[in-house]
Amino acid sequence: MSNFAFGTYRITNKNPQHIQALKEAINSGVKLIDTSSNYMDGDAELAIAEVMKTFDDDIRKSVEIVTKFGYIQGSNLLLHKDEPFEDVIEYTSDCFYSISGSFMRDQLSRSLARLELSTIDCYLIHNPEYYIYDGLNKNEPIDEILDRMYDRIYDAFVALEEEVKKGTIKSYGISSNSFSKPSNHPEFLPYEDLITLADRAAKYVKNTKHNFTTIELPINILETDGLKCASWAKQNGLRVLSNRPFNAQYNDMMFRLADYDESVNYYHYLNELLEVSDNKELKTLFNLVRQLDENKHKYGWIGDYESFLYAQIIPHIKKTLEHIDEQHLEVLLRYIDMFLVEYKKMVAYECSKSTRIQLKNEFLECDRSLQECALKFLIQIQNIDYILIGMRKSSYVQDVVDIFSTY
Repeated sequence: MSNFAFGTYRITNKNPQHIQALKEAINSGVKLIDTSSNYMDGDAELAIAEVMKTFDDDIRKSVEIVTKFGYIQGSNLLLHKDEPFEDVIEYTSDCFYSISGSFMRDQLSRSLARLELSTIDCYLIHNPEYYIYDGLNKNEPIDEILDRMYDRIYDAFVALEEEVKKGTIKSYGISSNSFSKPSNHPEFLPYEDLITLADRAAKYVKNTKHNFTTIELPINILETDGLKCASWAKQNGLRVLSNRPFNAQYNDMMFRLADYDESVNYYHYLNELLEVSDNKELKTLFNLVRQLDENKHKYGWIGDYESFLYAQIIPHIKKTLEHIDEQHLEVLLRYIDMFLVEYKKMVAYECSKSTRIQLKNEFLECDRSLQECALKFLIQIQNIDYILIGMRKSSYVQDVVDIFSTY
């Protein structure tokens, strides 16, 4: 039976709720924490270090830390512009990528410092399919794309085997979303030759055996192609970490596999904000809030709203409030903040209702919450060792503990 692990994709040391949730997860028996150098621009690793210092040595030694490298974003992107890293793909203006040995060593030293460790338990290459994306964007033949990617993975494996020999990491692996693509998909990452590459790398470094131990990939109740990769991994003695148990791609759409309650305070805060903004000076804000209310049921999934919030809503609100004096601005911001907190709850509620309708055939036998049915599916898969779950609140930790305790 699979066990659950703590995923830190959106965890930051600046949020006390996140710190408390991670503490409670460890107290509840979590034995593996998954993170990455680019999660919250390193803040996730800082959060882990802060939490681990509160436990005694026995508990710290019992919890495995898995982190990753590959992305060049945020502060790494600024470093790259000052002193370029090697073999970099410029995927988008704010997302570059590399797995060169020199970049790996740079990232490893930074992760060790943030985590306050001398050794990382398992170090993963993070989504090497960016080499596939880059080649496809350039209309290159797929065979050439894959050969070039494998060459880079082999070079990275050699560098990782050297770090194992030094003692800075205990093992390594690959985390890839493309492990879960159908085998005929152009972005699929063929995995059958990875063991051979690891064997060659270990032989080159003169290690007695390879230290490639782990793969991570999305598997959930709607995305099951990754089960083939998981089966291959177990046959080859690898450990399998599954991620995205609740965020599922299906029929070219994203779904959040979770039920949410309707906000009991939403209309109170909506009406308060409408009332204080119902004047000529704040007419633009008033119209925005009305539009948001009318469209709260139209988001495809909660991630669409979160993207829209930062790309459109917040910039629009900032522009609307540019000429408001400081005294009135502070009051308005309180009203806006309380409204947006409840609005997100309503969007999540509306999305979960829509998900229930759109996926009714897939959840015919689900007489419990969507999240419980989604976890039950994964818990019972023998080829999954750990299910990575994002738990940013203590209540989320308790919900997961309760679900696992029934199986």
